Formats: sequence, structure tokens, C-alpha cells
Amino acid sequence: MRVITRKALEQFWVGRPDAESPLRFWLATTYRGVWRNSADVKKTLGQTDTAKVKSGQTVHVFDVGGNKYRLIARISFEKQTIYALRVLTHKEYDTNRWKSEL
Repeated sequence: MRVITRKALEQFWVGRPDAESPLRFWLATTYRGVWRNSADVKKTLGQTDTAKVKSGQTVHVFDVGGNKYRLIARISFEKQTIYALRVLTHKEYDTNRWKSEL
């Protein structure tokens, strides 16, 4: 998979050093992934959910850092591209505001 907006991940871990290692792991795993559907994503990364957002798109929500952080991404299986949209703390994720912002 090709990861778009890796910079968003890097900016997130600058302020949260404990997030760097799990986000780097997610990146490395994602780069090696060849996913055809959401089931393939779950096989590779385990705890992954999908959600509909305001724009009508379906996004994938990844648990990162032992359930401490959430990475929200849109996946184009056809293009083998993943768009990292947001990285949130668990508390920020629980507000559900992100759904209306995407």
C-alpha cells in the first residue's frame, strides 16, 4: 500500500513521543500490505473498524498504541493507496466530532 499524508502521523508523534513507535509500526505494516478488502486489513492489523463520515465516505479506524490512539484513514483498494486523515487520542475519538469533520 502507498501511504498518503505520512506527515500527519509525524506531526502527531512530535507532541506525543509514546505514539512514534506504534505509528511507525503501523506505517511499516501498511507499506507491506496488499489489501483487496476490509477483511484483508483486519487479517493484517487486527482491531480495525469502519465508519461512515459526513461526506458519505467509509473510513477505517485503526487502534494504535495499545488502544491509546486512533488512526482514521480512507483506503482505495483499487489504487492500493491509504490516506491517513487523522490521528486522535482515544478521548478525542470518543467525542465523534471527527465524523462530522470528514
